[in-house]
Amino acid sequence: MIMTVRLLSPDLLEQLRALSTCAVANAIECLGIQLRTTGFSDSTIECRFPRFPTVVGYAVTLRLHGANPPMEGGSYVDRTDWWDELAQSLAPRIVVIEDADHHPGTAAFVGETHAAILQAMDCVAVVTNGAVRDLDQVERLGFQMFSGTISVSHAYAHVANVDSTVRVAGLSIAPGDLLHGDRNGVVRIPIVEAARIVEISKKLRSCEKEILRFCQSDRFSREGLRKLLRETV
Repeated sequence: MIMTVRLLSPDLLEQLRALSTCAVANAIECLGIQLRTTGFSDSTIECRFPRFPTVVGYAVTLRLHGANPPMEGGSYVDRTDWWDELAQSLAPRIVVIEDADHHPGTAAFVGETHAAILQAMDCVAVVTNGAVRDLDQVERLGFQMFSGTISVSHAYAHVANVDSTVRVAGLSIAPGDLLHGDRNGVVRIPIVEAARIVEISKKLRSCEKEILRFCQSDRFSREGLRKLLRETV
């Protein structure tokens, strides 16, 4: 198993949950540790429950197929061995599923039942380029889902690979990566920089509030705004 060796404190995880994903992305940009076009999901996935609070968790990765029937028999044997891998991983957990079919999204692997199973195993969300289903039921569970599409059927969904680096929505995710998600999308947080990201996010938010107050005041002027930006950014 590929495992991240650094476990963040519950307090630091809670501070990250208090931030928006956009605020986290802004802080990572300020650190200058990666290209600004990397480290976040693209528009090919959607947050299914945008009113849910932010989720933060360590990635558990699967690779899935579901479009084609097996060579023999009517369906694939359900694999549950990956639950053991899941139980050994860091919590809280976010399950990341790469639908590796040529046209992802035929099969919905996670619906009400799987969401309940994952939730019982300290998972807070699923992220997939494929499909999910049972939206009303899963919403009542309070389990977050990010997906490329929705499908009514399991089709021939089966787990093909566990615990390897996957690619979902333009984002490369390895087991143990720290993920942060809300209605804006999903960001991969460099774990060694987590505390600095919280600190920088707070400073940036303070600057943003000052700019907003100025823009909404009767003191607003273009020159004044330029001066404020030079002083705060």
